[in-house]
Amino acid sequence: MSLLALAVGGRGIVDPDEPVVHADDEALLRGRAAFETVRVYGGRPFKLDEHIARLAASAARIGLPPVGEADFRALAGAAVEHGGRPDAVLRLYWTPGREGEARPAALALVSELPPDLEERRGRGIKLASLLGLRAEAPWLLGGVKSTSYAVNMAAEAEARRREADDAVFVREDGVVLEGPVTNVWWRRGRTLFTPALELGILAGVTRAMLVEEARGLGYEVEEGAFLLAELAGADEAFTSSSIREVMPVVELDGRPVGRGPAADELQARLRAVTGAPAAS
Repeated sequence: MSLLALAVGGRGIVDPDEPVVHADDEALLRGRAAFETVRVYGGRPFKLDEHIARLAASAARIGLPPVGEADFRALAGAAVEHGGRPDAVLRLYWTPGREGEARPAALALVSELPPDLEERRGRGIKLASLLGLRAEAPWLLGGVKSTSYAVNMAAEAEARRREADDAVFVREDGVVLEGPVTNVWWRRGRTLFTPALELGILAGVTRAMLVEEARGLGYEVEEGAFLLAELAGADEAFTSSSIREVMPVVELDGRPVGRGPAADELQARLRAVTGAPAAS
């Protein structure tokens, strides 16, 4: 994704080619930083307050200094305005700063949207199930969005190696968790199933919105611990995330998954809530 704008706490807009993070920042040394990814519709970051609140919660879990939420809102607004694109990706970072110092750094980056999102939504995506771990022990940082994302990226690479588009993490006992950057859903009849937050998965901002919208569309929503076999035998399945929105799943581990109405209905509701057109 091409970088369109960069804003730095205490400095404002800077040239995207200008270095802004020190080599001994703990975000680089140890992956100890929090981040959020926000979709921008019509020049407005969607659910920005919810994303900043989750950033603050992740920072607290990692042991970072408190996030200045008002400062981040201003920084995000400046970056989006300078980026000049009505529809874009906004990424927020909160790092501890240099090793041995207590001077955290705030960054807001605006990038172009991936160009193939609508093409992928139209054809549906293929998933590969991979062993994952999301335990409740606090030191495992379940549900935290940190920059320690190497495992997530390795999972996406392994999914591609298996000729799939994305991965879904599954515990050793077969319980479905989440994707590397998505929440996972499936439907049986008029009931939608999605893994519970108590499993240590990420509390997706889009996930929370879809729970409410699904009920408004007449679906029951069940959150819990469900086996991969239930996902494999579903009437339809899909993933959700802020940038990719609702993505229908058409294959799991090489076996077809049927398409159905729920994914399309929820995608339409998401776009209606954001005020964006049905496709952009």
